[in-house]
Amino acid sequence: MHNTPQWLHTVQGEAPDSDDVSPGQPSAPANQDAGLLDAYSRAVIAVVDTVSPAVIGVEPSRNDRRGGSGSGFLITPDGYALTNSHVVQGRQELSATTSDGDRLDAELIGDDPSTDLALLRLVARDLPAAELGDSEALRVGQLVIAMGDPLGFHSTVSTGVVSALGRSMRGQDGRLIENIVQHSAPLNPGNSGGPLVDSHGRVIGINTAIIAMAQGLGFAIPANTAKWVVGELMSQGRVRRPYLGITATVTPLPRHRVRELDLLSDRAVEVVALEPGGPGSVSGLLPGDLIVAVNDRVVTSVDDLHRLLTDFQNQPVLTLTLFRGTHRLDIDVQPATSR
Repeated sequence: MHNTPQWLHTVQGEAPDSDDVSPGQPSAPANQDAGLLDAYSRAVIAVVDTVSPAVIGVEPSRNDRRGGSGSGFLITPDGYALTNSHVVQGRQELSATTSDGDRLDAELIGDDPSTDLALLRLVARDLPAAELGDSEALRVGQLVIAMGDPLGFHSTVSTGVVSALGRSMRGQDGRLIENIVQHSAPLNPGNSGGPLVDSHGRVIGINTAIIAMAQGLGFAIPANTAKWVVGELMSQGRVRRPYLGITATVTPLPRHRVRELDLLSDRAVEVVALEPGGPGSVSGLLPGDLIVAVNDRVVTSVDDLHRLLTDFQNQPVLTLTLFRGTHRLDIDVQPATSR
């Protein structure tokens, strides 16, 4: 008599455990997936319920039909709202459509093409407002939700994840906008100016651009940049930026000069011209000077110079390290504030 293998006893004769799956019953992984999807849906629904009442459509005023439309969102109950500068296009009077379908007059408080942001104020009070969050706390891969009025479809919602952080793109005036948030939430024309929101219902970006003929490539101005711009526009009606009063270009340095001068880069910012009576001229800068550092921070481009002027804007005097011929100089400059 042959012994029957133990595994055959199990298959042929043993009854299944009580935990085994009966016909037609979902497996445990399927239940887990369903639970995750339910949690994802609940998170998105909760955010939409919280933030969507603050989302607005932005259009030309009734008396000015020039230009297109975009999105925006309220940031205070007394009617202040953010949108993109390119949506506003310099118009002083606009119309805003709320999530309830009410069309309200809106006034342009301030416009900053350098960050593609604009601040409006709606003629109304006791309005729902969204909270600006901390974009520095973002992590690649986390859930984000885009809201807006793409192609005139009010209160449209799409979801995605943070795809990358620290991107840069050009503003309308040619300056670099730093720390752009790249995400995969689908966007369409008209989403511009709408909020990009995290799973806690906090606005962490303002949608500003898509790449034509590409999918899953959306970009948003970080909320921390928006906070600074809003503060400037509310208090001054404009964004003040320090400037040196110079015209400059990037110039390559010969390798032997880099070695001789012990430089960290083979590029410098060359002073081409100076504004008469401007900060650079008063401080003694001359055409042909090669700026290589500001306050010991390396400068290799005009964008670097703009960035460092902004970073050090609370310091009344900056030290420029430059080369004039073969001589290294440190020149103190007191930047002026743009008018």
